[in-house]
Amino acid sequence: MADPRIIRVLIVDDQQLARFGHSLVLRSADDIEVAGEAADGPSAVSLALELRPDVVLMDVRMPRMSGIEATAQITRGSPGTSVIVMTSFDLDRYAFGALDAGASAFLLKSTGPDELLAAVRTVAGGDAVVEPRITRKLIEHYTAGELGRPVRAPRPSELESLSPREYDVLLSIAEGMTNTEIAAHHHLSPATVKSHVNRLFSKLGLRDRVQAVILAHRLGLTRDS
Repeated sequence: MADPRIIRVLIVDDQQLARFGHSLVLRSADDIEVAGEAADGPSAVSLALELRPDVVLMDVRMPRMSGIEATAQITRGSPGTSVIVMTSFDLDRYAFGALDAGASAFLLKSTGPDELLAAVRTVAGGDAVVEPRITRKLIEHYTAGELGRPVRAPRPSELESLSPREYDVLLSIAEGMTNTEIAAHHHLSPATVKSHVNRLFSKLGLRDRVQAVILAHRLGLTRDS
């Protein structure tokens, strides 16, 4: 039986050198295991559904099937698997599309080893990651209507249904905080924060943290809206 404390990761990239580099970084951590590697989208989907890894490192541009479609198929077929999209460009439309497909994180391939390991651990714990320097561009793309990802404006009664703590958590998400950071900031346990996040998502009809960020900015709830 697999050790539940070990995070199992599937590496997907059409470049062998990139796969080798990611593997070296991941294998340096005691709590992370490389479950497999794939060089294209169809192989990634097949392996993900077979191995059921905790996390997939997904190259967004690949032959035969894009990282977007592969991400969509994996998140539909293996809901317990989180996907981290890796791209070379911070304005990569394909990467934004992968977030629409259900990815939990968007990182640049230039991300350092420590940041990559932290991202793997974060998404494996049920959180999401978007690099701070990407957040503004992400919001601009979606609020400009360029890439879909509709976010329904909540009715006043829905916003009013949020408890003061849930409202505070929404603002913290909009500032780019992870659950761990929110817990520390508000002096709460991570489990309590996760409960608040789930409840506010349900009340506001939000699918994920990216939608929460977009909504908060549209409603002018953040400092830089």
